[in-house]
Amino acid sequence: MRIDRFLSNLPRFNRQQVRLLLVERRVAVDGVKVSDPHHEVREFSRVCVDDEVLQEGKPARYFMLHKPQGCVSATSDPQHPTVLELLDEPDIAELHIAGRLDFNTTGLMLITNDGQWSRRLTQPTTKLPKVYLVETEQNIGAHYAATFKAGLYFAFEDLTTQPAELELLGPRTARLSIIEGRYHQVKRMFGHFNNKVIGLHRERMGPLALDCSLAPGAYRALTLDEIRQV
Repeated sequence: MRIDRFLSNLPRFNRQQVRLLLVERRVAVDGVKVSDPHHEVREFSRVCVDDEVLQEGKPARYFMLHKPQGCVSATSDPQHPTVLELLDEPDIAELHIAGRLDFNTTGLMLITNDGQWSRRLTQPTTKLPKVYLVETEQNIGAHYAATFKAGLYFAFEDLTTQPAELELLGPRTARLSIIEGRYHQVKRMFGHFNNKVIGLHRERMGPLALDCSLAPGAYRALTLDEIRQV
């Protein structure tokens, strides 16, 4: 929300008062004096007028998890453990998953309470690649790469997938980079060739790669530098 709108929504200030507060640089957001009415205020921002705190702001939280097999990407599930249950953190209910993984898919999972940050990471419009290590039941043909790059038509959604990059690592292993996250997308792409995916591991999302020191089920907080890369 814009700072002028944030202040105008408070019953104590009218629009003229808000303009004066900004011109006189009496408003601070996260400790910085602001005069631009378009300055962004988020739920995590600390907003003050003079020495009075109008919004304390809550801490933004960002975690990297090495998802193991056998847990679901959900906040709760009656049958299976969830990825959120792997986090020993307060107020787990405030967190959400940025880019879900299937039950038996492993690898990088990012968990946060910052919806704007997670949307930048996962929306196809940002074109941030999601990179997977894929193992298949049958040999991967050299012609797969051209088909994936051209895009595959998914009848259920009535759409054609965005161009994907395939790097062949072995007869039945490859690295696949996609910018979308359609339902079972990777498995369906290989299914186009009647080649079953038997192992799927996410290595990277955008600029963030899975920390190789994290064992399956382990997690850590993201560094400030990692957060700012998205």
